Amino acid sequence: MRSVGARRVTVGLVCGVLLLSGCARFDDSASSPFTDEPTPEAAELEPTKPKGPESSTTRPSGPCIDPDPAVVVSCLDTTGGLIELGGYALVAERRTGRILKVTPEQPPVEVARVDVDPAGDGGLSDIAVAPTYGEDGLIYAYVTTASDNRVVRIAEGGDPKPVLTGIPKGATGNRGAIDWVSDDQMLVLTGDSGDPAAAANPSSRAGKLLRVNNPTANGNSPTEVAVSGIGSAGDICLGGDQIWITDRTPALDRLQRIAPDGTVSTAWTWPDRPGVAGCAVTAEGVAIALTEAKALAMAEPDPTTFAVTAPPSVFLANKYGRMLGATAAMDGMIWVSTANKSEGGQPTPNDDRVVRIPPPSSASGGGPD
Repeated sequence: MRSVGARRVTVGLVCGVLLLSGCARFDDSASSPFTDEPTPEAAELEPTKPKGPESSTTRPSGPCIDPDPAVVVSCLDTTGGLIELGGYALVAERRTGRILKVTPEQPPVEVARVDVDPAGDGGLSDIAVAPTYGEDGLIYAYVTTASDNRVVRIAEGGDPKPVLTGIPKGATGNRGAIDWVSDDQMLVLTGDSGDPAAAANPSSRAGKLLRVNNPTANGNSPTEVAVSGIGSAGDICLGGDQIWITDRTPALDRLQRIAPDGTVSTAWTWPDRPGVAGCAVTAEGVAIALTEAKALAMAEPDPTTFAVTAPPSVFLANKYGRMLGATAAMDGMIWVSTANKSEGGQPTPNDDRVVRIPPPSSASGGGPD
């Protein structure tokens, strides 16, 4: 999940090639996100080394105050999408439809709310800010309604406006992801709505990575298929001129890559199906939240070929429970969100949470316990 700065230039080249080639699965004025904020730069595969977590003394005790200094906020409902915006983040609550601004050592602030149908894995799956967010404060969201899955646009004080509607809805497979790759193009990752045949059907919007050019708030923005055959949608994460997507199929979980020439390749698979979800490109590689494995994985692509030839390392296992969202911060940290209150989770009194952590050091071969 997301950052929105200079990466638009490089990834815009990718999507331009995709368009030509026709390419071939997975919530006080200073507190308002609708005021001008600095625009974060892209998370590249080789940025400067990340800083470690802030050294912190003990926190005061009390309800919803986690003693772990890495925890940004506690006592959320089960989360959806997460995006870091330079010292603070926006996080979605999947079942409530709330979008919250979360900042270390401060209580969360609700900035928007969308009506959603949270049945199954539906609800408010993901969020992204517009390329013009610093000027207009526009937020985009992937949501499940009573009739479909869709992308909506949210302005301060206004009702959500439909951008892309009619994405099939099912008992499962409703999760989706969104991200901007240039000022005028959005990528939308849709689930298969529980129907793998729909994911393979070129006339269906289910189970696809879609390009949406010049999205407008009319519900019928034109789309083109970049990738088909997506299972339960995970996330889209961008780094340099590479596009990475995660998804879950009945047979395995996957990390896929789209190269600048439009070639789609499977970078890694997990036959044990640990529940790949959010992803973020960091200095060390691609970090992937593993919901069922209750951990993060780090895939390390070759710096030249971007091939992943070694099994992704696993860290933070069982420390924060079921992880869902992941986003790269400008300082090199990874922000993750949890989904312990969702079905199958074992929430603690402080769940659900947003946590800020350093990625593991590939040079030392280890990471946080």
